[in-house]
Amino acid sequence: MKGKERAELRAEAHHLDPLVHVGVSGATDSVLQTIDDALRTHELVKVAIGRHEGLEPRTIASSVGLALAADVIQVIGRKVTFYRHNPDLWLKARRLPPWK
Repeated sequence: MKGKERAELRAEAHHLDPLVHVGVSGATDSVLQTIDDALRTHELVKVAIGRHEGLEPRTIASSVGLALAADVIQVIGRKVTFYRHNPDLWLKARRLPPWK
């Protein structure tokens, strides 16, 4: 993904609230499934990572990104923004993306 595209997505994600919260257990299968569902319906998703020992936001972001084939757009503090394009969503809606 190019820098300009990433910057546009960061701007779009600025006003979003986290849809998923990662707790003490980290990125479990159920958390991955929840993030996957959110990416399928929204494409652009913000995730909050709890303040527990052993939960490093950058590590979790990269592992979730690899597991779900999603781009990590931004990591700020304990908030991570993911993006995964869903062509079916655009065809079905025929309108602006869901984050707009």
